[in-house]
Amino acid sequence: MTKTHVTATVNGDPVEFLADPRETLLDCLRDHLGLTGSKEGCGTGDCGACSVLLDDVLVCSCLVLGVEAQGARVETVEGMAQGGTLHPLQRKFIEHAALQCGFCTPGILVAAKALLDRNPDPTESEVRFGLAGNLCRCTGYDKIVRAVLDAAAEMRGAQ
Repeated sequence: MTKTHVTATVNGDPVEFLADPRETLLDCLRDHLGLTGSKEGCGTGDCGACSVLLDDVLVCSCLVLGVEAQGARVETVEGMAQGGTLHPLQRKFIEHAALQCGFCTPGILVAAKALLDRNPDPTESEVRFGLAGNLCRCTGYDKIVRAVLDAAAEMRGAQ
């Protein structure tokens, strides 16, 4: 099958890659661009481990074709830190020990960022709802929710 030339902006940088029209965005990010933070947990959009932002919309990259990224902005977990400075969500996940095996963490971080970008002062229920598409098999979610709430407060300057 003929590959398609795709140009996009990934984590603020212009990129180009050749994608098989049947190839997922997840596979393109991992195999063509070397961005392995996003994980394939289920391949059906049920677990959220592959969550990325596509033109500011949270998507499961296992359900989006790579060719659909043509001309789009894609943000992955690798783009959250700025230089050597972790994003407040990343720091709070560490401070709250809000991860165990870490497989789901990149997707949860991206989903939490999407939530805080549109709602900088969420309630606990709103955080739980906002992360409902991201499954974690190791934690009870409480530390994750606390980390997101703490990061939100810090980002608002409410501390």
